[in-house]
Amino acid sequence: MTQAAATAPDDTTSQRARAYQGFTQQIFTGGIRAGQFISQRELMALLDMPLGAVREMIPRLEAAGLVKTVPQRGLQVAHVDLKLIRNAFQVRSMIEREAVLNFVRSASETELAAIEASHRDILQRAEAPDALNDVALLDDAQAVDWGLHDRMVDALGNDIISEQYRVNSLRVRLIKLEHSVITPSRLIPAMQEHLRFIEALRQRNAALAVELLEDHISSARSRVMNAPLDQVRSEWNTPHPPRRNV
Repeated sequence: MTQAAATAPDDTTSQRARAYQGFTQQIFTGGIRAGQFISQRELMALLDMPLGAVREMIPRLEAAGLVKTVPQRGLQVAHVDLKLIRNAFQVRSMIEREAVLNFVRSASETELAAIEASHRDILQRAEAPDALNDVALLDDAQAVDWGLHDRMVDALGNDIISEQYRVNSLRVRLIKLEHSVITPSRLIPAMQEHLRFIEALRQRNAALAVELLEDHISSARSRVMNAPLDQVRSEWNTPHPPRRNV
């Protein structure tokens, strides 16, 4: 067997994995939207991957409910409806509740202090007089926001749960991109919510941490259900002065 033949399966697997990672990144950045129709060749160009890798990725996306094949139309990204919203947020709540009960006991003080510091840094940047010129602020805030949730789930040490959570997070992010994300007007309150939650973790107060988590997820779900899409989009296009506590 030649060296090229021996490495071909690994190369194929690697390309398929990179294609999937590229697809998820497009969801994170809004390059792929809920309900969108897209062809395999368009995915090739968007992901900069060969057709074979794209085709091998599709069954994984279909199994996760992220896309479906529509005859004569190509692939359709999951459409956001009330059922998807209910199911995705219910799964998120179930997994994160268990994660919090573990994290409040297992997280070191050093790690919690670092998590708090990252949130306070975002809050300080958001409250700065030149916050509107901080072009990376919203992306950094989104990364800090989701980073805490991802870290708590990963701390369970269960690869199956982590994978299921990651897939469900893609559904939640599709929903949020379609309806509600961290916008300039939501940034400071969102960071303050997280800081109250982090304080409960540092106090090792499991009951309060779970209560704050459930409130956090409930408010996120309510924003999705109630906020008109045009209103959310307008927040991205209209400058907002930074809010300060009074």
